[in-house]
Amino acid sequence: MFSASDVKELRERTGAGMMDCKKALQETNGNMDAAIDWLREKGISKAEKKESRIAAEGITKIVVDGNDAVIVEVNSETDFVAKNKEFTDFVDMLANTIVKNDKTTLEDVLQIKVDDETINDKLIALVAKIGEKISFRRFEKITKTDDEVFGAYSHMGGRIGVITKVKGTNEEVAKDVAMHIAAMRPLCQSREDVDQATLEHEQKVIKEQVMNEGKPAEIAEKMVAGRINKFYKENCLLEQEFIKESKVSVEQFLKNNNSTLISYVRYEVGEGLEKREENFAEEVMNQINNK
Repeated sequence: MFSASDVKELRERTGAGMMDCKKALQETNGNMDAAIDWLREKGISKAEKKESRIAAEGITKIVVDGNDAVIVEVNSETDFVAKNKEFTDFVDMLANTIVKNDKTTLEDVLQIKVDDETINDKLIALVAKIGEKISFRRFEKITKTDDEVFGAYSHMGGRIGVITKVKGTNEEVAKDVAMHIAAMRPLCQSREDVDQATLEHEQKVIKEQVMNEGKPAEIAEKMVAGRINKFYKENCLLEQEFIKESKVSVEQFLKNNNSTLISYVRYEVGEGLEKREENFAEEVMNQINNK
């Protein structure tokens, strides 16, 4: 009905275990394509059991294709998997596919077909093969005009990814600003972009600090204004001291190079997600105990 070479081929094509491959071929009367589907269905079951796990590791990936660029974040449970070639190949495929399509939601992207399989099918198969929860968390596609440039920067092997869109022709300047954003983690682009609730909270905290210092009311008001300006300079990108040239702000650096920042996107892996508390030794023991 099927041979040892069929089992070997199925293992190579799916990455599933030998006994699973043998059983899949038995269940499908040796039909290779049906056996792959059978294993995928089994993988779906495994993947569903992993949905409650925390996936806060992973990588970001940036792809630039002419006037289009995309940045994506895909998460895994452990840093080990984030460095796995099959995981990184999947992320590469995902980013390169998105940049060539016009999809705007995660759900739509997951339904794109690549090599007769949806991206969702590929994700499910990867989860089943690797044995960890893997989550396609977010993406953003950016389009520029011919008189604009992208600046792409990836830090710590994709732990942080930044892409800038700059009006001008100097890609090096755009990348330098992206590097600055990666390092300095601005809250927003300019003071006009500061959320009102954030600003009011900061003003309240500063006012309490000043009043606790026992300053007269008229002086306290001036001190609040001064410290709010300091808050802007520390947190608003265009007002921050440029990391490569601290005597000028980022905005002045751009002006000195006949450039204007249009927008930027900064992704840091796992930001805002709950982190696992297990240490490495506990993780290894858990894997041994679950075998």
